[in-house]
Amino acid sequence: MRKNNPLVIAYNLFFALTVSVVGAIIISWPLLLISVLLQKTYNLVNLSVSKVMSNYNQLMWYLIWPFDRKLRMNDFPTSTNAAEHFADVKKLFLMVIVVFIVCLVVWILAIKKHELTIFTLDRSWTIALLLLPLIVLPFALINFDSFFVLFHHMFFSNSNWLFDPETDPIINVLTEEFFAACFAVGGLIYELFFIKKLLHK
Repeated sequence: MRKNNPLVIAYNLFFALTVSVVGAIIISWPLLLISVLLQKTYNLVNLSVSKVMSNYNQLMWYLIWPFDRKLRMNDFPTSTNAAEHFADVKKLFLMVIVVFIVCLVVWILAIKKHELTIFTLDRSWTIALLLLPLIVLPFALINFDSFFVLFHHMFFSNSNWLFDPETDPIINVLTEEFFAACFAVGGLIYELFFIKKLLHK
């Protein structure tokens, strides 16, 4: 049996987590489009669907591009608290992206050197990491709103994430259902990461 190396375990966990976050970020565009169309939230902000998506592009570009220092959305005002929250989100996103790139580069180098097996987990650790999200899954499924609140308390030290629709109308289109779908996609990507490893053992 392969000896469990803490660095290998950490590498696989961080790679899986960052892949899932990056994947959820990418898929958030079609998810928001579907959400806006199904929930008709564009009516709440008196904008066309294309304008809603254009503003989302501006928001996401700010969040993932390190050299964009100021959030600008053409049709959505941003309060001071919301701007501070998005700045905090940006820091988290950039940290995730950096870790993802590092993990990806290491993986590519290992492939080129035919040393990919050094990152192989034994079966017990693969299953353990695969089952890890299932600890919070029942809670998230039963009451996503409470899970969402807990998530923000874990990652943010203030209450700036509590948007007022009057001052930050973008929250009318970034609905709970949209965020739930993003979390679900991220969770699915994470699970597929380790399922693939199990299937190749």
